[in-house]
Amino acid sequence: MQYLLVFIGVVLVGIVVFLAVGRRRPEAGPALPASGPILGLAESVPSLPPVLLPEHPTAQDVANMRLGVGLRGYRCDQVDEVLAVLAGEIDRLQEELDATRRGPVISATNQSPE
Repeated sequence: MQYLLVFIGVVLVGIVVFLAVGRRRPEAGPALPASGPILGLAESVPSLPPVLLPEHPTAQDVANMRLGVGLRGYRCDQVDEVLAVLAGEIDRLQEELDATRRGPVISATNQSPE
């Protein structure tokens, strides 16, 4: 019985606090049009500077990289930029690797390149 009275007392105190805080709120601003933005889903303000990777990023550059957090995860524009730079670097390294695997070109004159 004592626990029930304590529970009811806590609920009553909560209701009083809820009502007291609700009365102190300023009046709501102008009504938003029906096609206006949905409250709470505004674009987040980036808290980190833009992601800048060098032209030829190293593993340390990628490890030190930090992305800004948006509404539902990392900011898409920053992720797209990082992926584009990394894809370009992977392509460049793959071309370089393919060139070394092909080996030197031997001419038809039996002379080795100098």
